[in-house]
Amino acid sequence: MATSPCSSSGVSSSSSSGLGADAGLEIRTRSVEQTLVPLVSQITTLINHKDKPKRSDKTLQAIQRVGQAVNLAVGRFVTVGEAIANENHELKEEMSVACIEARRAGETIAQLTDVASLDHPESDSHITIFTDKTGVVKAARLLLSSVTKVLVLADRIVIKQIITSRNKVLATMEQLEKVSSFQEFVQIFSQFGNEMVEFAHLTGDRQNDLKDEKKKARMAASRAVLEKCTMMLLTASKTCLRHPDCESARINKDGVFHRMRLALEQVIEIVTDSRPNGENEMAPISIYSGIKEFKNKVEGLRENLYFLSKENLSTMLEVILEHTEDFTDSAYTSHEHREHILELSKQAKMELEQLVSVWMQAQNQKTKDLMEDLEVAILKTCQCMNELKREVHSAATSLAADLLKYHTDHMVLKALKITGVEGNLEAVAEYTCKLSEQKEQLVEMCRLLRHVSGTEPLEITCIHAEDTFQVTGPQIISAAETLALHPSSKIAKENLEVFCEAWESQLSDMSLLLREINDVFEGRRGEKRVYLSLPRPGKHNANLKALKPVKLDTEEQAKIAKLGLELHLLTSDVDSETEKWEDQENEIVQHGQGMSSMAYSMYLFTRGEGLLKTTQDLFHQAEIFATEGTKLASALHAFSEQVHEDDKPLLLLEAEKLISVCKQLQITSKASAQGKSATFTKVDACILKTRNVMTLLCQLLPLCFKLLRKNKGGNGCLKPAPPWKEDRIRTGTNAHTPERRAETFGIKSLENHVTNMTFLESK
Repeated sequence: MATSPCSSSGVSSSSSSGLGADAGLEIRTRSVEQTLVPLVSQITTLINHKDKPKRSDKTLQAIQRVGQAVNLAVGRFVTVGEAIANENHELKEEMSVACIEARRAGETIAQLTDVASLDHPESDSHITIFTDKTGVVKAARLLLSSVTKVLVLADRIVIKQIITSRNKVLATMEQLEKVSSFQEFVQIFSQFGNEMVEFAHLTGDRQNDLKDEKKKARMAASRAVLEKCTMMLLTASKTCLRHPDCESARINKDGVFHRMRLALEQVIEIVTDSRPNGENEMAPISIYSGIKEFKNKVEGLRENLYFLSKENLSTMLEVILEHTEDFTDSAYTSHEHREHILELSKQAKMELEQLVSVWMQAQNQKTKDLMEDLEVAILKTCQCMNELKREVHSAATSLAADLLKYHTDHMVLKALKITGVEGNLEAVAEYTCKLSEQKEQLVEMCRLLRHVSGTEPLEITCIHAEDTFQVTGPQIISAAETLALHPSSKIAKENLEVFCEAWESQLSDMSLLLREINDVFEGRRGEKRVYLSLPRPGKHNANLKALKPVKLDTEEQAKIAKLGLELHLLTSDVDSETEKWEDQENEIVQHGQGMSSMAYSMYLFTRGEGLLKTTQDLFHQAEIFATEGTKLASALHAFSEQVHEDDKPLLLLEAEKLISVCKQLQITSKASAQGKSATFTKVDACILKTRNVMTLLCQLLPLCFKLLRKNKGGNGCLKPAPPWKEDRIRTGTNAHTPERRAETFGIKSLENHVTNMTFLESK
C-alpha cells in the first residue's frame, strides 16, 4: 500500500502568553516539541517585557539583544530549512514558503526590539515593541507558525525514510518467498538482514521520539513481532526449501510472512497516523477505563447537577456490566469470583437507581438534606464500583498466576519435540490438541488481563500477547507436523525449536506484565520499561548455521549477582537525580533516563529475569547503552556552549570521560567470545563497564543540574551561542553520504540552531 508521509505532519501549540501556532498542525514527536521550547521562551520573554512601566538602559539593551538573537537564530534555521528543501524537491515549495515567512517574522521582531539606541522608545515616531503591541504578537505568532511548519516538513523526511525502508524490506521479502535454491536464499537473506537492521534503527528512533504513549506501545509491539519473526522466517524458509512438497512446512512459512507484513503495515500506520481505507481505529474499552470515566461523571455531580443526563449515566454502567460478562461467561473464572461479580453488578444497578432518584430531587429542590443524601449516594456508588474493580482484578490476576505457574514446565512443547523426532504422528496429533487447549486458556487470560491492566500502554501489551499466542500456537503445530513427517530432518527440528522458544519467551514476558499490572493497581511504580530494539542479525554462512545464544547457569548468575546489585543501586541513584529536574523533556534527562532503563534490564539479566534472555541479548543491550551514552556526551557538549567560561572545562572533561568509558564498553560488547568460559568473562566485563558508565552518570547529572540553576539564577541569561558554521550545509561530495546527510539535514540540525538561542529570563 502506498502511504503518503504528509498525513502524519501537523502542529498544534500554544503558550501561556497566548501565542498559538497554526491550529491545523499537530506536534506528534518530542524532537519537534523540544526544538520549539526555547523559541517560545524567548518570545514569551519579549511579550512579558512590553507592559513593564520602568525600563532601565540594561533592560532595553537586553530586549534588543534578545530580538537580534531571535532574528539571527531564525536566519540560520531558515538556511538549513532551505538546504533541506533543495535536497527534497517534493517538499521544496511548502518549505520555501514557510522559510520566507519565518525570515520575515524574525526581521520584524528585530525591528520592533531595536530600542536600546532610542531616547524615547515609547514615542510614536518610531514603531517599537512598546508602541505596537499587536505587531509584536502578530510577528511572534507568524514566527512560531512558520518555524513549526518547517520542523514538521523536516519530520516528513524522517517518515519518508521509514516508508522507503519498509518498501525495501517488503520487496526483498517477496524475493525470499519465491527462491528455489539454498544458494539464492543465502544471498537474498543477507540483503534482507541488512535492510531489517536499517528499518529497526529508524523505527527505534521514531518509537523513542513519539509523544503518544499508546502509539509508543503499539510500535514496540510491532517491532517485537518483527524481531521474533526474523529468525522464524529464516528457519521456516530453510525447512520449506529442504522439504518443498511438504504442505505443513509451506503453511508454517506462509504464516511467518503474513505476520511480518501485518507488523510492517502497522508500523507505517503509526508513523503516518493513518489507517487503510480511511478506517478509524477502534480503541478497545476495558472495564478499568469504563469505571474510571463513570466515577468521574458521578463525582462531577457535586459541582454541577445538570451537566449530563441520567440516561447517559445508565448507559455507561450498562456498558461496564456488559464487559463483566467476559468474566462471568468465562470457563476459567472461579465460581467464587463469578458469584461476587454478579452480586456487585446487581448492587451497582441499585446504587445508581438510588443516586438518580436523589439527583433528580436535588435538581428540583436544592436543600441541605437533599445535598447530604446526594453526597452519600455518590460515595456509595463509587465504593461499589471500586469493589467491582477489585473483584475483576483479583479474578484476572489469580487466573493468570495459576496458568503461568501451571505451564511453566512446558511439558506439551517438550512432548511435541520428542514425538516429532520419533515420527509418531498419532502422538503429535494428541499433543497438538493439548497445545490448542493451552492456547485458548492463555488467550482468555490475556483478554481478561486487558480489562484490568490500568493503562493504555499495558492494554496494548495485553492485546499483543493475545495475538502472539493466537498465531504462534498454530505455527508450532505446523512445525511439529513437519518434523513428524520428516523425523530425521535437522532443519525441521531446529524450526520447531525456534517456534517453541517464541512461545516460552511470551510466557516469560507475561510474568513481567502481570507484575506490572499488579504494581499499577496497588499504586506502586511499575517495572522500568526495557529499551526494545531489534538485535543485529548475525553473519550467516553458506549453510545458514546460526550461532546458538547462550544462557547463564545458576553458578554464573551467582558470581555476577554482586555486580548486578551495584548496577541496581546506581539506577536508583540516577532516577533520583533525573526526578529533580523540572524539565523532564530536557535532552540530558531523556538520555539519562534511557540509560538507567537499559542498565536496569541488564541488572534483571543478572537475576535470570527480564526481557534479556541470552548473553547475546545482553551484549546487544550493552552496545545500545554505550551508543546512548555517546549521545548524552554530545548533548553535554551542546550544553557546555550555554554555560559560563569558568564552568565549561569541567563539564567538557566529564563529557570526554563519558565518551572514553562508552567506547570501552562498545569494544567489549562487540568482541568475539568462543566457549562458555570466554562468554562468561565477556558478560562480566560488560556488566562491570556498564557499572562504570552509570557511576560517572551519577556524578554528571548533579553537575549539570547545578550549572543549569547557576546560569538561570546568576545574571539571568545564558551565554550566547557561537556563530553558526556555514559549511555545515555545504553539499559537497562528502555531504551526500548517508551518514553525512543524516547529520546535516533534518530535525536534529534544525533543533541545534533553535536550541542555541540565548535566554532572557523575566525578572
